[in-house]
Amino acid sequence: MRTPSFLEDHISQIPAIQLLINMGYNYVSPEQALEWRGNKKSHVLFENILKTQLKKINSIQRKGKNYEFSDANINTAILALKDLPINEGFLNANAAFYDLITLGKAMEQSIDGDKKSHTLQYIDWQNPEKNIFHVTEEFSVLRTGRTDTYRPDILLFINGIPTVIIECKSPALKGTKSPTDLAIEQHIRNFGKKGVRSLYMYSNLLLSLTTNDGSYATTGTNKEFWAKWKEQFSNKAVETRYWNTLKDLKNIPLKDAVKDALFAERTFGFNYVRRYFDGLEEEERPLTKQDELLYSLCRPERIIDIIRNFTLFDEGIKKVARYQQYFAIKDALKRVTHFDSNGKRQGGVIWHTQGSGKSLTMVILAQMIASSPEISNPKILLVTDRIDLDDQISDTFKKCQKEVRQARTGAHLAELLSDKSDAIITTIINKFEAAVKQCKDPFLSPNIFVLIDEGHRTQYGTFNVSMQRVFPNACFLAFTGTPLMKKERSTANKFGGYIGMPYTVQNAVEDGAVIPLLYEGRHNLITVDEKPINRFFDKISEPLSEYGKANLKKKFNTINELNKAKKVIYERAWDISEHYTNFFQTQEDKYKPKAQLVAPSIKTALLYKQFLDEIGMVSSEVIVTQSDQREGTEDGFYNVNEDKEREDAYFDAMIDKYGDLKRFEKSVITHFKKREHPEILIVVAKLLTGFDAPNNTVLYLCRSLKEHTLLQAVARVNRVFPGKDYGYIIDYYGNLENLDNALSTYSGLAEFDESELEGTLTNLNEEVKKLPQAHSELWDIFRTLKDKNLEPSAYEEMLSPEDVRNSFYEKLSHFSRLLKMALSSVEFVNNTSEKKIDMYKKDALFFLKLRVDVKRRYNDDLSYKEFEPQIQKLINKHISTEGEVMKVTELVNIFDKEEREAEVEKITGKAAQADHISSRTIKAINVKMQEDPVYYKKLADLIKETIEEYYLKRITEAEFLKRAKEHEDRFLHGRSDDAPEELANNDAALAFYNFSKSVYENTELLKTPFHIEVGLIIDTTVKNHMYLNGNKIIEWHKNNDVTGKINIELGDVLYELLRNYNLDTDWNKIDHLIDKCLKVAILKYK
Repeated sequence: MRTPSFLEDHISQIPAIQLLINMGYNYVSPEQALEWRGNKKSHVLFENILKTQLKKINSIQRKGKNYEFSDANINTAILALKDLPINEGFLNANAAFYDLITLGKAMEQSIDGDKKSHTLQYIDWQNPEKNIFHVTEEFSVLRTGRTDTYRPDILLFINGIPTVIIECKSPALKGTKSPTDLAIEQHIRNFGKKGVRSLYMYSNLLLSLTTNDGSYATTGTNKEFWAKWKEQFSNKAVETRYWNTLKDLKNIPLKDAVKDALFAERTFGFNYVRRYFDGLEEEERPLTKQDELLYSLCRPERIIDIIRNFTLFDEGIKKVARYQQYFAIKDALKRVTHFDSNGKRQGGVIWHTQGSGKSLTMVILAQMIASSPEISNPKILLVTDRIDLDDQISDTFKKCQKEVRQARTGAHLAELLSDKSDAIITTIINKFEAAVKQCKDPFLSPNIFVLIDEGHRTQYGTFNVSMQRVFPNACFLAFTGTPLMKKERSTANKFGGYIGMPYTVQNAVEDGAVIPLLYEGRHNLITVDEKPINRFFDKISEPLSEYGKANLKKKFNTINELNKAKKVIYERAWDISEHYTNFFQTQEDKYKPKAQLVAPSIKTALLYKQFLDEIGMVSSEVIVTQSDQREGTEDGFYNVNEDKEREDAYFDAMIDKYGDLKRFEKSVITHFKKREHPEILIVVAKLLTGFDAPNNTVLYLCRSLKEHTLLQAVARVNRVFPGKDYGYIIDYYGNLENLDNALSTYSGLAEFDESELEGTLTNLNEEVKKLPQAHSELWDIFRTLKDKNLEPSAYEEMLSPEDVRNSFYEKLSHFSRLLKMALSSVEFVNNTSEKKIDMYKKDALFFLKLRVDVKRRYNDDLSYKEFEPQIQKLINKHISTEGEVMKVTELVNIFDKEEREAEVEKITGKAAQADHISSRTIKAINVKMQEDPVYYKKLADLIKETIEEYYLKRITEAEFLKRAKEHEDRFLHGRSDDAPEELANNDAALAFYNFSKSVYENTELLKTPFHIEVGLIIDTTVKNHMYLNGNKIIEWHKNNDVTGKINIELGDVLYELLRNYNLDTDWNKIDHLIDKCLKVAILKYK
């Protein structure tokens, strides 16, 4: 076995060339390559090869005969390739080149006197084997405006055109940067202003290689966006064939003539280098990461596919597909070209995490469907939830040579759908829903493809049925960035199952497709001046019943409301201003980090804007819609006049300045992405999904978010951007547990089993079968009504008993859920008569209206809007913050599961312990409650109060745990802090003492030994009577003679004691005290 060499050409460059030769590339030595370039280092095309190939792969078909393009046309085509508009910019020149090789060039030529335009192709995309592939090395090219050269390591040519440029590095290179990073930087230098742009403007794929690593990109790609490739396999047999083929190619010896050319000009001499590699051929050479990347991307049929179908320009930036996009699209194309037994193409759901290029996957798939020779006259409908994405899609379809129609309204979309011609139509989700509802006649073609971004919405409720009715034979392809939870798996099944492998956020972080996110929890210690709040609360809620007062207090005594107090908002606005200014505003990087602030409502969003402006450290704008008031439904005070006026004034000012809100939003978003200001965007629900601003770096969370919404929100700051290493989540609301749960669920769902989907529709149909029974059970409540056509008041009166009302509410909810489920089932709608469906709908509508009236009539559901303005003022006035904002967690990488869980444990650990101790103590108190009801009830109330204070965020986890332990200690020792010393070792007397204080509540008495005497007297009297001759009377408490004597003696003694203290000698109170104390005595002494 030979000792390996770590020289760059030995370990990377020559092995790469050897593999490429065995993959089908013809080797061209540097000397021969220069000769083919006319010995001019400013030229980069192999023009003779190109000319020969253009003649070979192109012909004009006319009346059954093939005619060659004229030499003049061939020369014109070559000249067009050489005359790219480099003066319009490097990337514009590359875009012009890409259009030429993918669309071809139109040439006029006369055949038998008939002059027509014909398209000449530079590459035969349909027949890769008809093209010719070359590999060369050390390709010297003159630098722009200079006389010296740069020399890329390896170049790959297709038909004499340089399309792939490769830089190789030894893995043994030392330094702070990896060999792959050094190779990437060399590419970036080479296509820079002082580099060799005359070469790179022809490039399509760039590779950076070292033995154990490798990355790829396309022309002009910044370092942050270079990607890794991971081959995916449809089954084990395909995977085995892949590895065996690559292994065989790696170990095929080169022919002597090729070796002569390859090793002729080596620095260390012909004999040494050749002997070294001849020796390697005698052994089986192991595969490397470099081999995998070269074979995966550069084998002739794959490189043709990637350049033609998986490369595009998006807003002037050239992009090449990542591996998850490539394989998902390949899998989808296999599905849609096959029909099931019903003559319908199979669709499915592609699950790729946010920020991983999901929208581009959608566009590439659409253009490949449009170009597929296996699909005649396809009509493709792309449905997105982003107007900006809808606006930019059409440019990417150039190479399909198909017009893209953008639906202006729902009616226009319906008109476009009715057009018989094939078309590519783009629309946004609300227009799509409107169009579907307007269409009365179904579109029966199986060549309709509906591609839907975030496809969850289209599968809920009756819209799914409408969609299936209008497009009964269409192929539906959905794209989602968040996982389908188990309850949503029917979405995947309705679309046709999952397509390809899920691409989770963890995958994206590992691949560098998104950046890691760092989480930091921050907290204001909220203080509440309870006395004035309670006093004024009692006054303003006086008209309500006790039930109504309790509900009103419960509604507003929550963390949601406390967090919307003005003083709390101001304190957070100050902290956000300082945090952004200190960590991001002064950053001297190439990019300006921006931030989003998520508020719970429009009202609070505008307050944050007001306070940020008053503080004056940062610039901000508010982007909300009226619907955000519904989506951010935490705001109980929206209708307060002051808040409504503030909102109206803000929007009026924006309309006055910009003309309408749409122009205002577009301007703000553009400035946020491309200008210095605004620095912070304040939002409620809008821009939490689908908003893509790569420089968006910090998310300030000032509201509670969960599951999909939380995952979507944090993804706003995970986009890759030059100079951006992390995204930051600064959380003022305690969302870490929600985030941990969402991420854990998200990761776990990646390992889904397709078999899980098989039963989802069956289960749905089984549930729907229960609808008639639920309908009957609901009507059964009113079975005593002989005439069902009576006024609603008759039904309301039948629901007077509370238990009957509760049964009605429960059964109506059950029936409504089943009906909603049934109406979303195509099978139910198709197999149930319209008459019965109408009956179910009418009954549901009747009972739902009845429920509203019944709740109003019996005060089961009060409206509190009239109290909201006054309560808002109370909260703003009497709720404030104490001290500085505290960090409750350190910065933690949320994608590092162990690190995240450790931080969650720090927070949830103390709270969980406190909850456990409190629960355990309350259970124990319940067991012993009757032994000292006054003391134990007081202790239980303290525990409950502590729990409530914690969950209202008035105390920290540490304080919660401290108090929980103190309460447990008090219980275990059976003492309160104010227990008198005289009763310290007498539990029974202490219980009697507590009862005395509860019966005689006169505050003056608390300063006297009265209650102590009562405790001791009762204790002594009971003990005197429960013993006879020194022996305890068996079951004394059941002996009427004993208990009677105790009652009489206690009555006399207590009466005299009360007289001595000049207190009320009310016998009712005396009897009540004796009765309570005897019950405790029985427990203590029996």
